[in-house]
Amino acid sequence: MTDALSISPADLADGDRFDRFKLIGWWDQPRLRAAKVLVIGAGALGNEIVKNLALLGIGNVIIADKDRIEHSNLSRSILYRAEDAGRPKAEVAARAAREIYPDMNVHALDGDVLHTLGAGVYRWADVVMGGLDNREARLAINRQCCRIGRPWIDGAIEVIQGVARVFVPDAAQENPCYECTMSERDWKLLAARRSCNLLTRREMEGGRTPTTPTIASIIAGVQCQELLKLLHGLDTLAGRGFVFAGDSCDSYIVSYQRKPDCSSHDTLGEIVALEGTSQTVTPLAILQAARQRLGNDAVLDFGRDLVRALACPACGRRTMVSCSLASLRVGDARCPDCDAPERHVETFNTLRGDEPEAAKPLAELGVPPLDILTARTLEGAIGYEIAGDAPGVIGQAAGDTGDEGLEWT
Repeated sequence: MTDALSISPADLADGDRFDRFKLIGWWDQPRLRAAKVLVIGAGALGNEIVKNLALLGIGNVIIADKDRIEHSNLSRSILYRAEDAGRPKAEVAARAAREIYPDMNVHALDGDVLHTLGAGVYRWADVVMGGLDNREARLAINRQCCRIGRPWIDGAIEVIQGVARVFVPDAAQENPCYECTMSERDWKLLAARRSCNLLTRREMEGGRTPTTPTIASIIAGVQCQELLKLLHGLDTLAGRGFVFAGDSCDSYIVSYQRKPDCSSHDTLGEIVALEGTSQTVTPLAILQAARQRLGNDAVLDFGRDLVRALACPACGRRTMVSCSLASLRVGDARCPDCDAPERHVETFNTLRGDEPEAAKPLAELGVPPLDILTARTLEGAIGYEIAGDAPGVIGQAAGDTGDEGLEWT
């Protein structure tokens, strides 16, 4: 521990808001100022995370959430006020973060992590912070972070219990990921959640997870403390979790085992940034470029389900559709011809290049902007980032979307 008495007042800049942090021997404020952090979820956990990032002087933050503020949020979310009801959570959280730390370069993304958050946003970040309330979103984050080699720090809370976990992809392929921690029960609950892909999240849940602001503060505090250690190159909870049992005030560390057959352990070794946008780039154009590198048998993997058609089993009508799965709602299930209550959804996630969809711009297929698509063969794979979308997606936070950030080994 550093002896505070060994640091004289002359060592500290007069009026510097981070004076007290400089008493910590290993503290590197310029490193925090340069850090890029993606916060996914702006509910109870997300509010505490964003508040802490602003107080710590994290310089570049993107906040992603698709929900609107409700009055019930006010008892658990320090950044929201009654007059904010009905406004996007991400936008209000970003505004509040600027009020706390005016020098923070913070940007809001109002969208669904499952379907509208492109993988390039993850690649922009040094670290991803999760403030989520469901397994499906966590699994989506985990797969993107593993795919592009970004660490992420997960938090989960219920009533007065909680857990914070750190997942760091490593070149040696030894660390466990979030999917490695999932039990048979987790997969059953996830399957039930996905059982109808024409329902919105609110329609599927039918209820809410009860939480308190106290447990949100505890778990988000641990998450942000682990973030600090990651950014400073210190030992972290990588591959482990901090569990807090609020009823007894007990806490303990759990270790997770890596599963060799886990489907999330597919990391892209190379990512090529394309100058075009999702409004102009087609799957066929990406395949043509990829086949010059990988061979003519390369296919394009979207990493998400896109809708090709809606088929009615009653009257046989098949309606061609090009959109993301997220854009469909429960009303789209009903057949406009025979009024049958449920049409089947035909989806695809790969293309060979000879399909009608291959010649359409990515945006028309439902691919989110700034996404990363994978061209692959049995021998190798290359990621293609639609980097031309960066200014429109993350604004001034765009900076660069390359890999000049922190090294994670």
